[in-house]
Amino acid sequence: MSAQKPIVKNVLHAGQKYIPIADGSKAHFHFQTWKLGKEKILIDDSKKIGKKEPMVLVIGHKFKLEVWETIVKLMAVGEVASFRVKKELVYSYPFVSKTLRDLGQEQQQIKHTCTMTLHTEGIGYSDLDDLIRNPCDLEFIIELLKVERSDEYEKEVWQLDIKQRLELIPTLKEKGNKLYAEKKFTEAEDAYSQAIAICEQLMIRERKTDEEWITLNKIKLPILLNYAQVKLVQEDFYAVIEHCNTILEYDKDNEKALYRRGKAHVGAWNPDKAEEDFKHLKAVNPNVATIVDTELEVIKKLRKEKAEQDKDALKNLFLKENEGI
Repeated sequence: MSAQKPIVKNVLHAGQKYIPIADGSKAHFHFQTWKLGKEKILIDDSKKIGKKEPMVLVIGHKFKLEVWETIVKLMAVGEVASFRVKKELVYSYPFVSKTLRDLGQEQQQIKHTCTMTLHTEGIGYSDLDDLIRNPCDLEFIIELLKVERSDEYEKEVWQLDIKQRLELIPTLKEKGNKLYAEKKFTEAEDAYSQAIAICEQLMIRERKTDEEWITLNKIKLPILLNYAQVKLVQEDFYAVIEHCNTILEYDKDNEKALYRRGKAHVGAWNPDKAEEDFKHLKAVNPNVATIVDTELEVIKKLRKEKAEQDKDALKNLFLKENEGI
């Protein structure tokens, strides 16, 4: 490799007409990474590692391996090219490689890498550990599959500014409501959780006493209430209780939160706490007395059934003990 050129390109297959790639565009590409030295060694192939999917790079967002942005911007869609890159530009490659290799291994225990473990144990891949200890020039063979302009794809939350994130919250809430009405509970849960996450990300920037924090919390709580309803339908009772606790911390007489927490307490078999919630609800709104009384009757019936089950279980235990005498 020429000492004067940190990147040397060699076209292996010509692509379409070259069009400059603007910041904010998404570039989709497959890659191979080769270690250069006395012998050429394949390190990674995007078709074989991680999720075995193309790499997706958002141009202009300071990706950890900056040289990839430079490389992709030199290519045309459909082109396959080799780029030989000086080691000074690829020191971060082992860490990028580890992240990509770990993708798709959520069910496995993935080792966390901090400064201490880096020095003592490495990052969990012997070839990458060697590359960290002995940096060298790398060759990337890139196949640029497609490029999407910033107005051609739905941006991920991290790409949005604060104003755009705020505008996305009601859209996600409405999406969740629609999916819930269609009984697509998992999808509704995902939409609500995204909206809640945006609220919480923005709230972290403020103090609890700030008007901005209070306003965001007021936006968040109704969505959290909807999320709790999805969890109730899915019989995730402890999650319902936790989220309703949060709502009632700021709105102690919220009728829907009291009812949903009461139902969740019944499901988790906390009858005393369920009764407290239903009686509180009845005191807040006497108009729902009929509904509350029905729920209290259900608890009474369940208590009776459980007492009989416990009695039978004790009787059977007593009989078994006598049989053993």
